[in-house]
Amino acid sequence: MRVLEDDLFPSTPGKVKIERAGAMNRQLHRCFASTSTMFLWALFLVAMTASYLSFQSFVDTSSKYFAASWGGLHWERQIRASAAPRRPPGSAAGAGMSVLVTGAAGFVGTHCSLALRKRGDGVVGVDNFNAYYDPSLKKARKALLSSHGVFVVEGDINDGRLLAKLFDVVPFTHVLHLAAQAGVRYAMENPASYVHSNIAGLVTLLEACKDADPQPAIVWASSSSVYGLNDKVPFSERDRTDQPASLYAATKKAGEEITHTYNHIYGLSITGLRFFTVYGPWGRPDMAYFSFTRNILQGKPITVYRGKDHVDLARDFTYIDDIVKGCLGSLDTAGKSTGTGGKKRGPAPYRIFNLGNTSPVTVPNLVAILEKHLRVKAKKNVVEMPGNGDVPFTHANISLAREQLGYKPTTNLDVGLKKFVKWYLSYYGYTRGSKNFRQ
Repeated sequence: MRVLEDDLFPSTPGKVKIERAGAMNRQLHRCFASTSTMFLWALFLVAMTASYLSFQSFVDTSSKYFAASWGGLHWERQIRASAAPRRPPGSAAGAGMSVLVTGAAGFVGTHCSLALRKRGDGVVGVDNFNAYYDPSLKKARKALLSSHGVFVVEGDINDGRLLAKLFDVVPFTHVLHLAAQAGVRYAMENPASYVHSNIAGLVTLLEACKDADPQPAIVWASSSSVYGLNDKVPFSERDRTDQPASLYAATKKAGEEITHTYNHIYGLSITGLRFFTVYGPWGRPDMAYFSFTRNILQGKPITVYRGKDHVDLARDFTYIDDIVKGCLGSLDTAGKSTGTGGKKRGPAPYRIFNLGNTSPVTVPNLVAILEKHLRVKAKKNVVEMPGNGDVPFTHANISLAREQLGYKPTTNLDVGLKKFVKWYLSYYGYTRGSKNFRQ
């Protein structure tokens, strides 16, 4: 019995504590083993998550790459071929230019690109084909350009990568910047689009030009809208332009200040052109003469705005061919940029010109001319001009452009509208005497 008691109660002191410590060690070992396992699983999950995200990023990047409308060897060959001048260096007209035209599928952009190509200059266009007005008209203009050997890249001027790539592929000598969000009244519906295109897009383009080697000379489209509430006529480049009447005008005025800054800091040669109410074939459907023509032919009433005290609105309507002459004259006389690697080496030209017709015509007279060429009487609703940013009149002083560019408009409104109506009837398939036509 004693043996049993001795077995039950060992005489060695601390033996029970040792056994208990061993048990605790075994529990801790199991705990640490479990924690290590959990840690390894956590590392595995983190690694799997990182791998998935990397793969997803790769897929997204690859998708964007394959979905992009630009890039690749074939694309680069098209760019170089389109940008190559066809005038030999020793020709009477001088060496050809390589011109990047933004907004090339737009109204003015299309006409300028065709004129440049016709005289032997290299031209590459960029356009985002937005839906501000019917994109099918822009696509038709693109097809017209393509038939004359002008390649148009579908892209946005806010895409710095695209612009950098274009300048990497071709050392453009000039940039004709015509891309912009147009229209005065639309700014009340979508103001952000004006800041995006007319300010942010301009800065993105100027950054690309500043970093290009060689730096190109830049000609860009400002607007007569910058004169805003100025009541001194005719409008001169020396007049105040700090009272814009619309957001559109404000963004164009901001563009003039921004371009001046890039000229001053980086030595970019810059010419700003203030267009006065451009019209003609392949024009913009949001313009009054265009929408008047459509509605008159469809038998719909047109809205004719009138200013305060029943004063008729008047515009310095300028035919597209005259605007093109001013744009090409600006390109031909633009001095060289002086920067290298984004650093200014000396002063560079900074110029601003009015491009107008100098003969304002009232809107009622515009309607009367359209009625004559369309042979249809308009149904008119005459209303007071709303406070939407429009100005009552525009009138250009073009003495500076005449002196420095040799600019001389030759097409009056009657002749210009006759040419526009002829194009309109042909493009939309209208047959006189029939109310059924493609529109």
